[in-house]
Amino acid sequence: MAALFTGKALMANRERDEVETERELSLALENKVLLLYFGSGQCPRCRQFSPLLKEFFLRLTDEFYVERASQLVLVYVSRDETEEQQSAFLRTMPKRWLAVPFGDAFKRELELRFAVAEVPAVVVLKPNGDVIVGNAVEEIRRLGPACFRNWQEAAELVDRNFLLAEDFDDWARRSITDPIRRLKYKLDKTPEAKNKGKKRREEGEESS
Repeated sequence: MAALFTGKALMANRERDEVETERELSLALENKVLLLYFGSGQCPRCRQFSPLLKEFFLRLTDEFYVERASQLVLVYVSRDETEEQQSAFLRTMPKRWLAVPFGDAFKRELELRFAVAEVPAVVVLKPNGDVIVGNAVEEIRRLGPACFRNWQEAAELVDRNFLLAEDFDDWARRSITDPIRRLKYKLDKTPEAKNKGKKRREEGEESS
């Protein structure tokens, strides 16, 4: 997915901080369903849809609603007329959203690449950049967070928190006994312990 943004910069956390290195982009985007939200804070249709998208995103990623955030990332591609309008809009949206910086020509590249003619539009992409849904606005309106499961299956995401039962049992056993073994090891390595061990060996040699 980072290949789509090679050489580009994305704004993070609604501030002027940028996610711009290949490594940072990979960490932010890899193994996730990516939503490209083409919209504007001034567009009447966007003003109706944006609160739905905000709720949709929060119910899948916010710890208030879910124990573990879904593998989902959203990049806002603005059609706002001024940077102030874009900033004002983003202040009302989740902090996890990323955004193409205002005035960046990359915005037009994305519009052409994904044939975005009008807003609002939500393009849903696999981690490799393939399109899952060309415009998911109506699907989000109709199904809400439930549609993410379909996208997740289509994207064939790897659940990194998944452990086989036998792996978990083995990990649990090691997690319980490892601190004890480490403590015993540390005790055995103390000078006092070394001297006692040496003395026991010498006594054993004398008795034999």
